[in-house]
Amino acid sequence: MSKNNSDKTNVCRLLDAAKIPYTEHSFPPEAAVSAEDVAAFLGEDPKRVFKTLVTVGKSGRFYVFVIPGPGELDLKKAASAVGEKSVEMLKQKDLLPLTGYIHGGCSPIGMKKFFRTTLHQSAADFDTIFISAGRRGRQVEISAENLAKIIRFELKDLIKS
Repeated sequence: MSKNNSDKTNVCRLLDAAKIPYTEHSFPPEAAVSAEDVAAFLGEDPKRVFKTLVTVGKSGRFYVFVIPGPGELDLKKAASAVGEKSVEMLKQKDLLPLTGYIHGGCSPIGMKKFFRTTLHQSAADFDTIFISAGRRGRQVEISAENLAKIIRFELKDLIKS
């Protein structure tokens, strides 16, 4: 956890307030442009470093999908998981106004509004996973069980085979 409270991200403040255990990891933001880069920098299995993707369904509803770094979101599986005819990726320019997060620093925790969230089922295979702490260069390591204490989510198969 951060030593300096003013340096804490919103994600860490929310986890602290809810008394949910996690470990924070930092790295130079310019050192990583992908989840795989983050994994390499942290010396972790890339399959444990999850990225947060925001989509919009045909209905106009927004959905959050959290998938392993090396994976590619299967839009058909994602749509099926949330009962939509189709979903498409949210335009990057719309991410900050909708979620409060920038590209590369988007976390499923602490968005401006909660959106239906689905994690790839492999999250249950690990004791802990890494997700963005809400800022580039910051990650939190947390168990899926503890993540479920702060956000609601379903586990589904979401990535291309």
